[in-house]
This record gives sequence, structure tokens and C-alpha cells, in this order.
Amino acid sequence: MRILAYLEEHPQAKDTIEGISQGWLAGEGGKPRIAELERALSDLLSKKLIVSTQRKGLPRCYAVNPAKLEEISKILREA
Repeated sequence: MRILAYLEEHPQAKDTIEGISQGWLAGEGGKPRIAELERALSDLLSKKLIVSTQRKGLPRCYAVNPAKLEEISKILREA
């Protein structure tokens, strides 16, 4: 939920797993372990709530799926 809440507030955000852990989620109850974050991102990807891109030689980046912003807002309201 923390990832979705961040993306709802910052829909232009795009970052790597390390950047998400150190930036998006820092100071909000501590940084999650990378393995937990990978599982959460995988789940969000499978639901198409986020998208990922990877350029040759660079780490994978994650961002909100703009077509799912309304669905994300609904999920957060119901949580």
C-alpha cells in the first residue's frame, strides 16, 4: 500500500528497487528488505497497477500505470 500511496501522490515518479526503498519508502516505518519489495513490486506488476522498463545496461525502473490511477485511488480509499 505504501508504494501505491506514494505513486498516487507522485504519479510522475519512476525509480529502481533501491531508489524506491531509499527514497519513496524511507522514513515511513523503516525501509523494507529488498526481497519483500521485489515481491510487492511483482504483485503490483501482475495486477498491472505499475509498469516497469529497463534500458540496456541499467537497472529496471518502476512507475505507476497511468491508466490505473483511478483504480489505485479506490484501493487506497478502501484500505
